[in-house]
Formats: sequence, C-alpha cells, structure tokens
Amino acid sequence: MSRIRHSLWLAMPALLAGALVACGPAAQPPASETVVRGPLVLSVVGEGELRSSRPTPLNVPGKNWAARQVTWMLPEGSLVRKGDLLARFVSPEGEQQLAQALIDLQRNALARAAKSGELDAGQGRVAVDLSQVAVQLGIAQRYAEADLGTIARNQVLDAIEDVGYLEVRQDVLEWRRDQSGVRGGAELAVLDAQRATFDMNARTRQADMDALELRAPNDGVLLLTPNWSGDKPMPGANLRAGFEFGSLPDTAAMEIEIDLPQIEAQGVQVGAAVEMHPVGRPDQRIASTLSWVASAAKVKGRESPVKYLSMRAPVPAEAVGKYGLIPGQRFQARVVLLDAPEALGVANVAIEQRDGRAWVRVREGGEYVPREVELGVRGTARSQVLSGLKPGDQVLLSAGAQAPAPGESGEDAAQAAAGQAGDDSAGAAR
Repeated sequence: MSRIRHSLWLAMPALLAGALVACGPAAQPPASETVVRGPLVLSVVGEGELRSSRPTPLNVPGKNWAARQVTWMLPEGSLVRKGDLLARFVSPEGEQQLAQALIDLQRNALARAAKSGELDAGQGRVAVDLSQVAVQLGIAQRYAEADLGTIARNQVLDAIEDVGYLEVRQDVLEWRRDQSGVRGGAELAVLDAQRATFDMNARTRQADMDALELRAPNDGVLLLTPNWSGDKPMPGANLRAGFEFGSLPDTAAMEIEIDLPQIEAQGVQVGAAVEMHPVGRPDQRIASTLSWVASAAKVKGRESPVKYLSMRAPVPAEAVGKYGLIPGQRFQARVVLLDAPEALGVANVAIEQRDGRAWVRVREGGEYVPREVELGVRGTARSQVLSGLKPGDQVLLSAGAQAPAPGESGEDAAQAAAGQAGDDSAGAAR
C-alpha cells in the first residue's frame, strides 16, 4: 500500500501538467489583415524652428574694427520698425584718436604757416639785395661809359670792374631767388601732403565717432548673435566695429526648417503638404507646402550617427501677424507624403525586403504563401502597394524569416535567415 501511495505521489506533477494543458486556451491563429481599397494618407511628424528666409544682418557700426562699448540696447525679441534705435555705443579710444588727429592737423597748419613765413622772408631779403645790386649796377654802368676827359682813367677802370662784379652778383641773387622758390614750394607740398593724410584720418575718426548708433534697416524682430564663447551682446560688453551684432528677420518672409530622420523622410519632395502649429498650441494650425528639400541627409552632431534630411516650409505672413509668431519658436509639423482617395496599403510589419525585392505573405487555402509586391510611397507604419495585391487578400502581419521568398527554395531561405541571424549577432556584439 505504501508503495502505491509513493508511485501516485511521483506521478502527481505529470497529471497536474496534463490537466493544465487540457484546460488551457486553444492555439491562437496568426495575426493578419484584409487588404481594402480606399483613402490612404501617409505622413511623418517632425519639429522645426521658425526663422526668416530674408534675415538682415546687423553689424556693429564703424570701420577698421574700432573698439565699441554697448551702453544701451533693446532686449532680444523686440518688434521694431524701420529706423528704430536698436543699440547705442561709446568709444573712449575713438575719442582719443580723434583728438590726436585734430592735434596733428593743427601742428601741420602751424608748420606750414611757419615755413610759408620763412620762405616769404627769404624771398624778401633776396629782393632787397637784388634792388641794391640793380642800383649799384646802374651807377657803375654810367661811370664805365663816361668820357675819359672828364673822369680819371682809374675811376673808369674801377667802374668797369664794378659792372662785371655786380652783374655776376645779380645773377647769383636771381638764382638764389629761383632756388628758394623751388625748395620752398617742395617743402610746402610735403606739408600739404601730410595735411591731406591728417585730414583724411581726422574725417575717418569723426565718421567713426558719428557711427555710435545702430538703427533698424527694416521692420522685423531683433535677434542677437552669440560670439565664439556663446555670449550674446549686452550693456557694458566690449565689441569691435564690423562684427556681427545680430540679425533682423523680415517677418513678412518667415519659414520653418524641419529635420526628419532619413529613414522616415523617404518620398519627401518639394510641394508636399505640411500642417504645422507652435509646440503646445495645436489650436494655431497653419497649412503650407514644402518649398525646399535638401539633396542629401546629414549628421547633426558627433553624439549620434543618425542622418537627418532638412526641409523648409514657408509660413504665411497673415498667420505670423494673427498669432504673433516670432523667430526662434519651435513648431511641430506633419508632412503629408501621400493623400490618395483610392489606394491599397499594407502594414510595414507585413513587408519583407531583401536584395531590392519586397513581398508579403498572402493566405491561400490554409497557409500563407509569399507574394512579391511593388511598393510606392513608404510611411512610418504603412506603405502604398502599387501591384501584387488586390482587395480582399488576407496578409500575414508578421511573417517568419525562414519562409522562402517567391522563386526561392527552402534551403536558400534558411541560408538567408542564418546570414541575417549572423548579422544581427554581430550588430549586437558591436
């Protein structure tokens, strides 16, 4: 009796397991969907930033990288009109340079006046000497031509010698007069050239001091530009003339720039419909179309290797004014890839792809067999089917990787599945 009880006790787990299996639910059929023809809308959702397609750059006023210090400025995001004052600057260094330029001009004027006076005095002395020589020469010439009967011979000879000496002296004085004029003119020309340089420098410095206000060249919203360290201009900041201060986006030409992952942006093209609204304000819906799509996707940063495709959609000016939109706002956008009133679609989980071919598993009799299909626009969850399916087909939503593709043997499918498993293992190891 004890042995019987012991045997029953050992068989109890098997009996309980059998009872549980018998009482369990029946095996569930594989998940599938029936193909129908009807409206098909495929879209992808992303985010973008509101910006102006015609931003006007704003540079610190002045030239030659002159030093500037901000004393007053409008806060970023201010709405301004053409001609409004945006910022005011001071330039202590420019004031010193202007004062030095004016001093150089005054020194040049004094030096020229002194040189001109010196030249006039030298010319005056030569003129006096020439007049004296002319008088003496006239007297000597009269004596040299006098009658020997009235004047002693030696006096006539002395007069003849005086005439020769005075003529030579007259020539020397005239040469000195001419040389003094040429040399003095050259020295004055040098001073005039220096004055032109000093005057140009003074005018440049004066214009630099007159350019201490930054005004709006057009209507828009003030946006500040950060420097290399990420700091934006503020009162008290030291800047250089010609450097970028900010920008004034034209609110009459606004757009959003959307970045979508490359895998989700398949089929996006210019002219696609866009529905957008500011983040957190779904009530402010705006309709637009894509005006530009980048030719290639790019990586946005070193942190992630994911590539994004950039695209732009204009925002109507009336919407900007109605909702008070400003550049820099974040927008949520829905890009419509396909909006067909009559089309066939299938879930992406039902699609298998390999070597550029695509197929789905269609129910025929009591099993699902592969059927090759031609795909159109691909969405994030569903795709358009151009051929290969008809309304009423029942498609398996998750096909086994071991099932052969159309025209492929079971052995080929097993090898492809093994290769895919190896690739997945290698990817997981990486």
